[in-house]
Amino acid sequence: MLNERAREIHAFIQRYRREHGSAPTIREIGRQFAITSTNGVRYYLNLLEKAGYIRRTGGISRGIGPSESPSGGIPVLGRVAAGEPILAEENWEGSLELGEMFGQTGELFALKVRGDSMVDAGILPGDHVIVQKQDTARAGDMVVAALEDEATVKYFQPRKGRVELVPANARYQPIVVDEDSGFRILGLVRGVIRTVGRT
Repeated sequence: MLNERAREIHAFIQRYRREHGSAPTIREIGRQFAITSTNGVRYYLNLLEKAGYIRRTGGISRGIGPSESPSGGIPVLGRVAAGEPILAEENWEGSLELGEMFGQTGELFALKVRGDSMVDAGILPGDHVIVQKQDTARAGDMVVAALEDEATVKYFQPRKGRVELVPANARYQPIVVDEDSGFRILGLVRGVIRTVGRT
């Protein structure tokens, strides 16, 4: 059973999403309920997640979504850079019905691409990349990677003492990261969805 404060926070998240088109951040929830510690907010989010009211995606600042897409599809959580890294903000934009294509969708999410650094891999601005959540990758895998609070889609290429995030566009140089960069893998790109004939 949820306590009253957890129910109030859940109602606030739903109301905020309706009014702003995206979930509130942890700090915004804290300000709303006068909770000074981010760990205090996370306590209530953990209660809501365990009870099945919400679903969170790590590494995304507004990564609080409904526990399930109403139609059983893959949640679209926001946008990801295919040029220079940008702040990855969760922004609920609906769902993609890809269960038949990918099977179990519980570990999948979608991100809308901005930028053209992956065009030679067939990923264009405005496409949705379908990502399987995991924190490891093999050389040559296409990944969504985070650098502190920023995210980008690139090829993963480990080198001696460093990692390169390699674009698929000759106009861009690889992003070289080291262990002090806050680099982490958010998931592997499993597919690309493109809508044709719409602006």
